[in-house]
Amino acid sequence: MKFTSLAERQIQKARAEGQLEGLEGEGKPLPDRPNDSAEAAGMRIMAEAGVVPKEFELKKAVEAQLTVLQATAGAAERKREMAKLADLQLRLAIEQEARRKFYGTS
Repeated sequence: MKFTSLAERQIQKARAEGQLEGLEGEGKPLPDRPNDSAEAAGMRIMAEAGVVPKEFELKKAVEAQLTVLQATAGAAERKREMAKLADLQLRLAIEQEARRKFYGTS
């Protein structure tokens, strides 16, 4: 399966759990965005509803931790922050590998 299928499954899950009810613009057509793919629209809808795959959350956490690491001065603190970064990167790699294996993508 492709990323589009993953997005569609996440949307269906959110719909079944009622997470897409009462959102701004519910029942109205999506705004016209000429260069927007269906995949991007699906991801935007999920993001606005607060329903994003764990992989995306981890990517944001890695980026945030990199910022924290860059602002850290002391050797002991840097070591602690680097350990946190390594943990987040490992968890992200596990999520990505699980997605690839489950959906048969590369």
